[in-house]
Amino acid sequence: MEKIPYRIGDVVRMKKPHPCGANEWELLRTGMDFRLKCLGCGHLVMLPRPKFEKMVRAVVRRADGQE
Repeated sequence: MEKIPYRIGDVVRMKKPHPCGANEWELLRTGMDFRLKCLGCGHLVMLPRPKFEKMVRAVVRRADGQE
């Protein structure tokens, strides 16, 4: 399976929605851990890479403007 390169500023859609109802998150940090910011309420979450890669459904918007 091909690894998708994630960059700071990307907006991703997760499988499960946040309790506020939003399911789109902005990446603030990448590496072994990912820091995500909910685009609905602004809540910050830290996830380990394996859990993040399992939960992410799609990249909605790239940091450089590509989709």
